Amino acid sequence: MVNFTVSLVQLNSQDDISVNVTAVEKHIRESAAGGANLACLPENTFFMQAPGNGVQPDQTEGVSLCRILAQELKLWILIGSLKVHIPDMPEKSYNRSVLIDDDGQITAQYDKIHLFDVILKNGETYNESARIEPGKQAVLTHTPWGKLGMTVCYDVRFPRLYRTLAKYGADFITVPSAFTYTTGTAHWHTLLRARAIENGCYIFAPAQCGVHPGNRRTYGHSLMVDPWGKIISEASEDKTGITIVSIDTDKIKEARSMIPSLQHDRKFAVHE
Repeated sequence: MVNFTVSLVQLNSQDDISVNVTAVEKHIRESAAGGANLACLPENTFFMQAPGNGVQPDQTEGVSLCRILAQELKLWILIGSLKVHIPDMPEKSYNRSVLIDDDGQITAQYDKIHLFDVILKNGETYNESARIEPGKQAVLTHTPWGKLGMTVCYDVRFPRLYRTLAKYGADFITVPSAFTYTTGTAHWHTLLRARAIENGCYIFAPAQCGVHPGNRRTYGHSLMVDPWGKIISEASEDKTGITIVSIDTDKIKEARSMIPSLQHDRKFAVHE
């Protein structure tokens, strides 16, 4: 593996695709100018609407732009997620993360497995499964710098997915998110650091920030965490923009050799 540079793009996506696409292009170009080899965008990259609203509009315009920019600027781009319509299920979509290489080709796609159905104490209600069909397959893909595992937002609360990706060789795991402000304040840093520490891998977590349609507020704080659990990059709570960090891939082998927990998993029975 070789060292490389990652940009996390923090957005405040709204319900106007053209405005969001313009913001994405601006920040991707800034990422390339800053020397990034990989630019990571958050969940709901091109469109955010009030929770519970209907099927989202077509977002292929954003995907096409990212493919053009990847080829033009010679960098990889992770579209954190977009809603992809399911032909035989018109009322539902997949919440899909898309990885594009520096030739503009889509190299991997992951459909969010774990769906956010919660009622928070402050009255916030989310019922993602009402309009999203869960994915059924973990996704791991090759990059020039090592193996990359793909997840989305609420997945971070399910350690088995991350353990499985690490067991299959993931060196880096992406967690594009639109974390609520309430849950982000309580758990965001802890969950991301835990997933990095448990698996001895880098975590790249670009996030949405600020207020969105329906008065939904997201937490921001886009994070990069190294394999020892150290936060090596953190964005602000409410400002859009990019953070760029050089990734030392030797730290993966170093962390896993110091605490080789990936080799120490054991099967066990449960006694009730």
